[in-house]
Amino acid sequence: MEQGGADKLGKAESQLRKGVLEYCVLALMRDEPRYGVELVQALEASGTLAASQGTVYPLLSRLRRADLVATTWQESPSGPPRRYYRLTAAGRAALDEFTQIWPAFRNAVDGFLAPPAPSPIEPPQE
Repeated sequence: MEQGGADKLGKAESQLRKGVLEYCVLALMRDEPRYGVELVQALEASGTLAASQGTVYPLLSRLRRADLVATTWQESPSGPPRRYYRLTAAGRAALDEFTQIWPAFRNAVDGFLAPPAPSPIEPPQE
Protein backbone atom coordinates (compact mmCIF):
# COMPACT_ATOMS: atom_id res chain seq x y z
CA MET A 1 0.00 0.00 0.00
CA GLU A 2 1.45 3.32 -1.02
CA GLN A 3 2.20 5.83 1.73
CA GLY A 4 1.56 9.53 1.34
CA GLY A 5 -1.03 12.26 1.51
CA ALA A 6 -4.80 11.97 1.27
CA ASP A 7 -4.64 11.75 -2.55
CA LYS A 8 -2.40 8.65 -2.32
CA LEU A 9 -4.35 6.70 0.29
CA GLY A 10 -4.90 3.04 -0.31
CA LYS A 11 -8.48 1.91 -0.76
CA ALA A 12 -8.71 0.32 2.70
CA GLU A 13 -7.38 3.39 4.49
CA SER A 14 -9.62 5.69 2.46
CA GLN A 15 -12.72 3.63 3.28
CA LEU A 16 -11.85 3.50 6.98
CA ARG A 17 -11.36 7.28 7.09
CA LYS A 18 -14.71 7.87 5.37
CA GLY A 19 -16.41 5.64 7.90
CA VAL A 20 -15.07 7.34 11.02
CA LEU A 21 -14.34 10.93 9.96
CA GLU A 22 -17.87 12.15 10.76
CA TYR A 23 -17.65 10.83 14.31
CA CYS A 24 -14.14 12.20 14.81
CA VAL A 25 -15.39 15.64 13.76
CA LEU A 26 -18.33 15.33 16.17
CA ALA A 27 -15.90 14.28 18.92
CA LEU A 28 -13.78 17.37 18.30
CA MET A 29 -16.87 19.46 19.11
CA ARG A 30 -17.73 17.49 22.25
CA ASP A 31 -16.45 20.07 24.72
CA GLU A 32 -16.68 23.34 22.81
CA PRO A 33 -17.74 24.84 19.49
CA ARG A 34 -15.07 24.81 16.77
CA TYR A 35 -14.67 26.62 13.47
CA GLY A 36 -13.87 24.81 10.23
CA VAL A 37 -10.16 25.56 9.89
CA GLU A 38 -9.66 24.60 13.53
CA LEU A 39 -11.26 21.20 12.80
CA VAL A 40 -9.07 20.71 9.72
CA GLN A 41 -5.96 21.52 11.79
CA ALA A 42 -6.94 19.09 14.56
CA LEU A 43 -7.52 16.31 12.03
CA GLU A 44 -4.22 17.14 10.33
CA ALA A 45 -2.40 16.93 13.66
CA SER A 46 -3.57 13.31 14.01
CA GLY A 47 -1.66 12.36 10.85
CA THR A 48 -3.87 9.46 9.80
CA LEU A 49 -7.11 11.45 9.77
CA ALA A 50 -5.76 14.51 7.95
CA ALA A 51 -8.51 15.92 5.75
CA SER A 52 -8.63 18.92 3.47
CA GLN A 53 -11.04 21.82 3.73
CA GLY A 54 -12.65 20.37 0.60
CA THR A 55 -13.55 17.27 2.63
CA VAL A 56 -14.39 18.86 5.98
CA TYR A 57 -16.66 21.71 4.85
CA PRO A 58 -19.04 19.48 2.85
CA LEU A 59 -19.10 17.11 5.84
CA LEU A 60 -20.01 20.01 8.14
CA SER A 61 -22.79 21.00 5.76
CA ARG A 62 -24.18 17.46 5.83
CA LEU A 63 -23.97 17.39 9.63
CA ARG A 64 -25.83 20.72 9.79
CA ARG A 65 -28.56 19.51 7.41
CA ALA A 66 -28.91 16.35 9.54
CA ASP A 67 -29.30 18.56 12.66
CA LEU A 68 -26.24 17.01 14.28
CA VAL A 69 -24.50 20.40 14.53
CA ALA A 70 -25.70 23.98 14.70
CA THR A 71 -23.76 27.08 13.68
CA THR A 72 -23.20 30.58 14.94
CA TRP A 73 -21.10 33.42 13.58
CA GLN A 74 -18.52 34.99 15.89
CA GLU A 75 -16.14 37.85 15.37
CA SER A 76 -12.55 36.79 14.85
CA PRO A 77 -9.62 38.52 16.56
CA SER A 78 -7.91 38.36 13.17
CA GLY A 79 -9.85 38.57 9.93
CA PRO A 80 -13.50 38.12 9.05
CA PRO A 81 -16.13 36.52 11.34
CA ARG A 82 -15.93 32.75 11.72
CA ARG A 83 -18.72 30.18 11.56
CA TYR A 84 -18.54 28.03 14.68
CA TYR A 85 -20.05 24.55 14.79
CA ARG A 86 -21.41 23.00 17.97
CA LEU A 87 -23.08 19.69 18.73
CA THR A 88 -26.85 19.60 18.95
CA ALA A 89 -28.65 17.13 21.22
CA ALA A 90 -28.99 14.82 18.20
CA GLY A 91 -25.26 15.20 17.45
CA ARG A 92 -24.35 14.37 21.03
CA ALA A 93 -26.65 11.31 20.90
CA ALA A 94 -25.03 10.14 17.63
CA LEU A 95 -21.55 10.58 19.15
CA ASP A 96 -22.58 8.77 22.33
CA GLU A 97 -23.96 5.86 20.28
CA PHE A 98 -20.76 5.63 18.23
CA THR A 99 -18.65 5.85 21.40
CA GLN A 100 -20.55 2.91 22.88
CA ILE A 101 -20.32 0.64 19.84
CA TRP A 102 -16.77 1.50 18.73
CA PRO A 103 -14.83 -0.64 21.28
CA ALA A 104 -16.71 -3.84 20.40
CA PHE A 105 -16.43 -3.05 16.67
CA ARG A 106 -12.68 -2.35 16.96
CA ASN A 107 -12.14 -5.49 19.06
CA ALA A 108 -14.03 -7.64 16.56
CA VAL A 109 -11.92 -6.35 13.67
CA ASP A 110 -8.74 -6.77 15.73
CA GLY A 111 -9.79 -10.36 16.45
CA PHE A 112 -10.03 -11.14 12.75
CA LEU A 113 -6.76 -9.42 11.93
CA ALA A 114 -4.65 -10.89 14.73
CA PRO A 115 -2.68 -13.97 13.73
CA PRO A 116 -4.01 -17.11 15.38
CA ALA A 117 -2.32 -18.06 18.62
CA PRO A 118 0.06 -20.98 18.25
CA SER A 119 -1.30 -24.29 19.48
CA PRO A 120 0.14 -25.26 22.84
CA ILE A 121 2.62 -28.10 22.63
CA GLU A 122 1.41 -30.99 24.69
CA PRO A 123 3.97 -32.77 26.84
CA PRO A 124 4.67 -36.38 25.87
CA GLN A 125 2.41 -38.95 27.50
CA GLU A 126 4.05 -41.43 29.87
